[in-house]
This record gives sequence, structure tokens and C-alpha cells, in this order.
Amino acid sequence: MRRVTALCAATAIAVSALAVSAPAQAGYYVIRWDNTGICQIWNEDLQQKPLHWPSDYKVVSKPAPTLTDAMAVQQKMRMERRCTL
Repeated sequence: MRRVTALCAATAIAVSALAVSAPAQAGYYVIRWDNTGICQIWNEDLQQKPLHWPSDYKVVSKPAPTLTDAMAVQQKMRMERRCTL
């Protein structure tokens, strides 16, 4: 019986170590506001979505793993004149 308990304890520790070592990464998106054309970087980890008032927005990029990657996407969209700011 002791061996089964020790095996279960070792398994539980191993599973919890795997869960801690691989945290979920938040993605970053570039959103574009309809009334102004301004593009903004939005962090998916935030609890609330942007307000749809007084303007609506649209997600205009694929998820980027880091803020630096999202900034590069935003800069590229500015150079292509798809964003005003």
C-alpha cells in the first residue's frame, strides 16, 4: 500500500511541475478603430474587451506572441497606410 501511495504522490508532483513550467502565454492583437482609423495593440490577457462606444473596432492582425512582434505588425500597417496612427 505504501508503494501505491508513493507512486500517486510522485505522479501528482510531476503533473503539477509540468503545469507550472508551461504557463499560458497571452497573445497580442492589433485592433483598428472604425471612426478614426487608429490602430492599437491589445493584450488578450486583459479581463475586459475594449468598449464599443462611441466607435467600434475590428481585429486586423493574427495573434502575436510578444509585444515586440505586435509592434512590428502595427508599424508595418502604418507604413502601408492602413492605420492613421
